[in-house]
Amino acid sequence: MTEWLWGAPTAAAIAAAAVFVSVKLRFVQIRSFKTALKSCLSGMGKKSAGHGTSPLEAVCTALAGTVGTGNIVGVAAALSMGGPGAVFWMWVSAFLGMGLKYAEISLAVRYREKHGEEYAGGPMYAIKNGLGRTFLPLAAAFSLFGILASFGTGNMLQVSSVLTLSAGGPVPAPLVGAGLAALVLLTCRGGARGRGRTAALLVPVMAAVYVLACLGVIGVNIRRLPKAVASIFRGAFGPSALQGGAAGAALSWGFRRGLFSNEAGLGSSPIAHASAASESPEKQGLYGIFEVFADTVVLCTLTALTILTAGVDIPCGTPAGAALVSAALSSVYGGAVSGAFLSVSLTLFAFSSVVSWSLYGERCVEYLAGPSLCPVYRVSYAAAAFLASLASFPTILAFSDASAFFMLATNLTAVCLLTGKGKCDSGGLR
Repeated sequence: MTEWLWGAPTAAAIAAAAVFVSVKLRFVQIRSFKTALKSCLSGMGKKSAGHGTSPLEAVCTALAGTVGTGNIVGVAAALSMGGPGAVFWMWVSAFLGMGLKYAEISLAVRYREKHGEEYAGGPMYAIKNGLGRTFLPLAAAFSLFGILASFGTGNMLQVSSVLTLSAGGPVPAPLVGAGLAALVLLTCRGGARGRGRTAALLVPVMAAVYVLACLGVIGVNIRRLPKAVASIFRGAFGPSALQGGAAGAALSWGFRRGLFSNEAGLGSSPIAHASAASESPEKQGLYGIFEVFADTVVLCTLTALTILTAGVDIPCGTPAGAALVSAALSSVYGGAVSGAFLSVSLTLFAFSSVVSWSLYGERCVEYLAGPSLCPVYRVSYAAAAFLASLASFPTILAFSDASAFFMLATNLTAVCLLTGKGKCDSGGLR
């Protein structure tokens, strides 16, 4: 099902939508890239002034949703299936994704609503308030698929990836699932701000530690770095890549893994950003540019370079996973240390994603049925984390692929319609 739903036609559709949006916004990801980095890095420490989450909490919640097991397992799979050239196409997907994510977030902030003490927004509210009553079925469809995707992509798929790595360990999978379910239920009770605080605590620390670990491997093998970088471009444009099959595999896997990682076009991150106490949709949209850059250009690239410089054997044509990253880390830190570090990293990455996606799903439930069903959703969502320890990975993957695909389709339709009608503007940004 993955190949059918997320194959070349879907990647082409996402690319076409991203190019359309980028042209309409006069390539805001180029014009405002420096401003985005400067604004985001300087503004993250500011506390919320009034209702809503702070800029740090909003961007960390969004990053927690995107910085997941895909940054580790997904990159390893891309290298094994598409070769080093896949990394280049990850960069291309990131460039296009920056413009798309900017549009999604700015639209979510522009058309959000105030619900009690918190803001509520996202594609469903942008459709409702930006496109009018005619498109209300589209908003309902996005919310429905958003709920399903939160259970699949945001929850069970993340937990299952962790359990796959820890299979055969001293702790039984159902016990791990039950522990994660309890933690998820406890965290979900804090609303958007509670989840924002959890993300603000986890994301900077886990990202910094993972970056340092990767830089350690790259530093020890620095003499191999030029060759590793050259293999990326050779794999994308060299003679062997131009023989059709290799080029197609690199493009398909790199582009797809990049999109899976930064979630541009999916409509998930805008729900977190809509909770921010920001008065400017355009300035909040800059966080989307930063988010894609940090997730795909920085973290995914570091994972790829760690593998390529370590000199480990990369299986060709067989999807590799965390074991490949573990082998690369083991070359410097030893098997015991790298295994423990990777297990903890994947668990934290997965847990942060699960927490963020709980907010996304809850906002979709609130849009469809009101806040009265949110407690039921939270309990069901926590139970799904436990069920992931009992279900088979192929079943979880198929469910996740299907729900995320239809969530993507409804959101891309809305973003293109709203941008095409001039509802999204970046003219004042430089």
